[in-house]
Amino acid sequence: MSDLFPDRIETDRLVLEAATTETLDPLELYEHVREGAPHIDEVTEYVTWDPHETPRETEEFLELITENREAGEGATYAIRPKPGEDSEARSASEDSSGDQREPRDGAGEFAGLAGMSVDWDRQTATFGAWLRKRFWGRGYSGERAAAFMEVAFDRLDLDAVVVTVHEGNEKSRKAVSRYVEAHGGHREGLLRNFEVNMDGSVVDVHRFTVTEEEYRDATGE
Repeated sequence: MSDLFPDRIETDRLVLEAATTETLDPLELYEHVREGAPHIDEVTEYVTWDPHETPRETEEFLELITENREAGEGATYAIRPKPGEDSEARSASEDSSGDQREPRDGAGEFAGLAGMSVDWDRQTATFGAWLRKRFWGRGYSGERAAAFMEVAFDRLDLDAVVVTVHEGNEKSRKAVSRYVEAHGGHREGLLRNFEVNMDGSVVDVHRFTVTEEEYRDATGE
């Protein structure tokens, strides 16, 4: 396995563990990405992959991202919340009588996947992530992105980070805009007919970038 990418990344609220054929059970992942999985149509509305039809398709996906990692071309991580990270969930764990119920913050559960692909010729890393719907709205995407930027700029010594968001995905566009601007970057514009979905349809995307210089200035490093 390539030593370029960390096997494990911890943030204040999350644990990101390398997703490979050795670390992630394809059947566990399949339950969250298969046709008919809870909210799968909403989860995949603005991504370039379709729900998986069979466990073998999920296994092939894990083999592909493992090969990319070993080749130094990118890394994918399983996102899992740490215990007690969400204050709303902690409040919900107390019933009207004041008695404590079992916390429902999803600690340790599989919340989604986050990846970075590296173009060494252009010295850039492109970020992407998706989350199960129950974990939307907690700010996980931005927290993961901040950790990935440390890897991209401090560990891999790259020149820029790129994030793209499908036109129409306003929730993600706003979330990406916030964390990109917090790290000194900006939205470059709307790229027409830029990505091709699995069904062959072509979509426009908003492109955001953060350069190493912008990152250093924003973080004071």
